[in-house]
Amino acid sequence: MKESGGRKQGAASPCAACKLLRRRCAHDCVFAPYFPADEPHKFANVHKVFGASNVNKMLQELPLHHRGDAISSMVYEANARIRDPVYGCVGAISSLQQQIDTLQTQLALAQAEVVHLRVRQNASSFPHHGFGSTSPTNSGSPSSKPIFDMDMVVDQAGLAEPMWSC
Repeated sequence: MKESGGRKQGAASPCAACKLLRRRCAHDCVFAPYFPADEPHKFANVHKVFGASNVNKMLQELPLHHRGDAISSMVYEANARIRDPVYGCVGAISSLQQQIDTLQTQLALAQAEVVHLRVRQNASSFPHHGFGSTSPTNSGSPSSKPIFDMDMVVDQAGLAEPMWSC
């Protein structure tokens, strides 16, 4: 039969936290449910970033049903701090936000180009409907440029807006 910490009843196998801290793992060890013996790196990183005493205090102050989420957050932040000691999670989030901004700008430019190409295609498909050189409003001028030409302009927010010129 298993206990909540993943340790077998009566077994002397300490959790990863107690093993790293070189102490006897008590039956009611606060770390045991979250840091099993087969995942020593998990507690090692959390200990390196937060310290065992601080983690113990945080866990003691939380209700049981929130402790698992708190440990997951601490493990994620500790791993991020090991990779990037200065920015941690914020560095990863910032990098992803920059990628999103770049991709949204590229998407807006591609959408604007599609609209631009469709307008040009429609203009060439209907030369006798006010867009070609034989249009009455064009007065038979030899110019093949349409009377109204639309270009797409992408603003700084990455939104495509039509820009009409006569």
